[in-house]
Amino acid sequence: MKNATSLAPLSAPHVIDEVIAGLRDSIKHLPCKLLYDAAGAELFERICNVADYYPTRSEVALLERTLPEIAGLVGPDARVIEPGSGEGIKTRMLLRALDRPASYVPIDVAEEQLEHNAAKLRGEYPGLEVLPVLGDYTQKLCLPSSSKVLGRSLVFFPGSTIGNFEPDDARQFLRRFGNLAGDRGMLLLGADSNGDREALLRAYDDSEGVTAEFDLNVLAHINRTHAATFDVSQFMHRAVWNASKSRIEMHLVSKRKQTVSVAGETISFERGEPIVTEHCYKHSPAALQAILDSAGWTVVETFVDPEQRMRLWLAKR
Repeated sequence: MKNATSLAPLSAPHVIDEVIAGLRDSIKHLPCKLLYDAAGAELFERICNVADYYPTRSEVALLERTLPEIAGLVGPDARVIEPGSGEGIKTRMLLRALDRPASYVPIDVAEEQLEHNAAKLRGEYPGLEVLPVLGDYTQKLCLPSSSKVLGRSLVFFPGSTIGNFEPDDARQFLRRFGNLAGDRGMLLLGADSNGDREALLRAYDDSEGVTAEFDLNVLAHINRTHAATFDVSQFMHRAVWNASKSRIEMHLVSKRKQTVSVAGETISFERGEPIVTEHCYKHSPAALQAILDSAGWTVVETFVDPEQRMRLWLAKR
């Protein structure tokens, strides 16, 4: 693909194996990366602006307050590596704050959005080398070589996306990106520790119905890309707070007993049976500190919002 390193888009052959395995599990589930096709990426940006969804507003306000200090600690000529770059609002905040950022490596599965934002950033920052990578950042990857003289590499992972991983997977992910960042690498990680059930249920099942539309889109996406026959109207979105695991979950619940074909495989559903499409752990500060420590990162500074729920963790190798 032009101007991007192609790894594993959502239609890659191995993805259907993950889909079938998840739908045949005792608790049906789908890989959450399937939520972020082009339509899903656009819907997620809408979610970030609904009144019930506080995480983005809280994190943006925290970034505005702390980025000058963070930029000073990172230093000049940084290479910014961003898994799951999305629309790039927070990216631009970071790039504006940094001293002469040299290179930016966004990694995403939403090809159209990735290329669009890369082109915009090249126009906005003429001296910035932009090297987009199309692919699944949960898989092993190699980053494109830079033509610039680089300072530190900074892995930028905001948005509480670390909560989408199982704890062991989060450790492996953070360790892998630490290796990619190198000996002087740094990490800026955004994470939500909110355990308020009612606030979380509103945030993940908003009154405007945008999250429901976002969640249901995953079935339409599988229909388009993997020869599935989901009747989207026969599923409903539901948010669930799993207190025992300290995580919020998104479920798609079957409205009736039914069968669905996916890539030639027949999957049966009982009435009321859910598919878990995404979960987000709301790790306590102590739990996240332990994950970072075990992944080889040393925390330099922690910044917290006034409500004591959203944090930015700045760490180094």
